Amino acid sequence: MKISFHKELKKAASVEEVVEALLEMRGVKDKSSFLSPKHPREISLFDFGLKDEFEKALSLLKKVKKEGRKVIVYTDYDADGITGGAILWETLYSLGFDALPYVPHRQREGYGFSFEGLKKIKKLYDPGLIISVDHGISAAEKIAFAKEKLGIPIIVTDHHLKPKELPSEAHAIFHIDSLSGSGVSYFFSKEVFKALGGAKSLENLFESDYLALASIGTIADLVPLIGPSRSIAKYGLEVFNSAKRHGIRELTKVSGIEGRKITPWEIGFVIAPRINAAGRLEDATDALRLLCTKKPSRAKALAEKLSSQNKLRQSMLERSIEKAKELLQKFYGESLPKILIVFDEDFHEGIIGLIAARLTEEFHRPSIVFTSSDGFLKASARSIKSFHITEFLRSFEELLLEVGGHAQAAGLKMEREVFDRFLKEAVEKADGLLKEENLQKRIVADLKLPLEAVSLELAKAIESLQPFGVGNPEPLFFSQGVLEKASLFGRENKHLKIWVRGESGAPVEFILFEGGEKFFKLSREAKVEIVYSLEINRWREREYLRGKIKHLRILK
Repeated sequence: MKISFHKELKKAASVEEVVEALLEMRGVKDKSSFLSPKHPREISLFDFGLKDEFEKALSLLKKVKKEGRKVIVYTDYDADGITGGAILWETLYSLGFDALPYVPHRQREGYGFSFEGLKKIKKLYDPGLIISVDHGISAAEKIAFAKEKLGIPIIVTDHHLKPKELPSEAHAIFHIDSLSGSGVSYFFSKEVFKALGGAKSLENLFESDYLALASIGTIADLVPLIGPSRSIAKYGLEVFNSAKRHGIRELTKVSGIEGRKITPWEIGFVIAPRINAAGRLEDATDALRLLCTKKPSRAKALAEKLSSQNKLRQSMLERSIEKAKELLQKFYGESLPKILIVFDEDFHEGIIGLIAARLTEEFHRPSIVFTSSDGFLKASARSIKSFHITEFLRSFEELLLEVGGHAQAAGLKMEREVFDRFLKEAVEKADGLLKEENLQKRIVADLKLPLEAVSLELAKAIESLQPFGVGNPEPLFFSQGVLEKASLFGRENKHLKIWVRGESGAPVEFILFEGGEKFFKLSREAKVEIVYSLEINRWREREYLRGKIKHLRILK
């Protein structure tokens, strides 16, 4: 593991100097607006330059409502789409629209608009309008089909990477790449509410439940937590535990985090996976029902169902990852290509993105995982920071039926017949684009810091930079010191606790989860290098400084 850092601060560095250096590294120019960002109530859809688009959308919404036509909220099946769909559907329904949500089935219809889904909506509902949530920007052909063949206008709300061809037949487009899909839905819904004059109770939801829902989608979709997305995440997390909807409460209960302070970790690793599980294995409509139901018993049953599905998803994932690694070993041995491409008929379509993510995490290189679906091949891709996977895949558009995504995640579809050609050309192209240094696992700290500069005051100052996530990662520090003492803790003594001192001053306490095996390699006065984050351990109204080790190296 290669260790590096962006900047070194000397022994006399103050708390203010450390914070200033961290903000500079994150590209923050306005410290006060970063530490105290605007509340979403103070941010308008028009701040994104969409006033003209909104006027077009509002005119159509008024017409559809006057005529008593249905409005279909056509959402994505992941946590971002489901939360954004819940916000928009509830808003329209509360404003008196004949609104219905529509969540496509991942296996039968796939991501975003499909010809099958659009025809189904026409047959079942014959709506006057469809509004997308978290998709649509890459669906020019399907949007034109809906308008010209089915007579249904479409409004697009999305945040994904723009393709070369925009959906020109869309009635209006609300594309904001600095937000998540749920974030776009939140600000669009808020503007619709303001324009049409809803009840006070609905207005309050935009500062409570809807804000909490938008924070789930924003964090789950790994949107950079800067600018308006930082506002949504920060203030959404603050109101999370006071949200009144039963779905949120039951999710926290069933996952064992009820009453705990909700951070991006709880969202990303506890809440979102349960919402996503419904769409991965069965029908994501259950997740939408959970977030919108007004019946406590219904919410409890649905939360338990999603939790059970999540456990099943976890076991399926572990088996599939082992199979994927066996395939890599079979075809490549120890000499892996710079991009990993794996295909297996038995991979469940709902978890191929998770398989790709784990392969990328373990082998530190882009991964594309294929499975078969209705006679075609579908794949999910994940990438490392230095490689824009969607741009890479779009260079093969002549071989692909569909492609879309972000810098580090994408989805695609192709004919079976072109797979071998794609495999060969993709591996060759990636080999030329990626350098060996891109594929080396490394841990990069923000600052090299003397332990004398580490204090409870610094930990409190770092807390003010929360919420942490993409675009604003939790600060990591690199320090060298001398081991004073060590101990084991936790079940079966799996975890390690050490105290390390610098050239002067008191030793600092650090913990390393799953680091118990290192205990027997340690000796008093040994020199160590550590990469760590800082936290405050609060216990019985007292506060203690503690570091959480990400990497420990024992120097001889």
